[in-house]
Amino acid sequence: MFNINSNSPTYDPQAVQPMRDELIAAGFTEMLSPADVDSFINRKDDKTVLVMINSVCGCAAGSARPGVTLALQNKIIPDVLLTTFAGQDKAAVTALREKYLPGIPPTSPFIALFKNGEVSYMMQRFDIEGKSADMVAGELVEVFNQFCTKQGPSIPEEDYKNLVHAISCGSKIPLAGN
Repeated sequence: MFNINSNSPTYDPQAVQPMRDELIAAGFTEMLSPADVDSFINRKDDKTVLVMINSVCGCAAGSARPGVTLALQNKIIPDVLLTTFAGQDKAAVTALREKYLPGIPPTSPFIALFKNGEVSYMMQRFDIEGKSADMVAGELVEVFNQFCTKQGPSIPEEDYKNLVHAISCGSKIPLAGN
């Protein structure tokens, strides 16, 4: 019997791998454990850290992932790009929410910009729903231009053109263990 409260993945890991690969190909590093979350976010070096809690939902597929990858084609981007996957990397997501996002209702997808372990900007699911990828990218580019200094893009334009956006939503992805 499948236990949704366990740390085992909610969805079939093979089925969600393309959604992970999309962000990895754009330059993101995965945080798979609470230790990863602490080592990457709990930094006091003035670097900007973009974190995306990835998701299988339709707004992640249609707006959030394509929007964030497009925004990372900007001439100014965050110093560090991190991701963790809701329903998959459960312990890491819980650690991120409890330690670095206290009092913020959990949503996925979720995008936040951190500096010195503090949130400078966040985009929750309700800020993403109903927006196109271009609208999400436009908002993120404004944030990058305001808070970041690293020269972009995160990947060369030729690689971005070949980036495959995973468009499946959770209703079509098999649950793990079923």
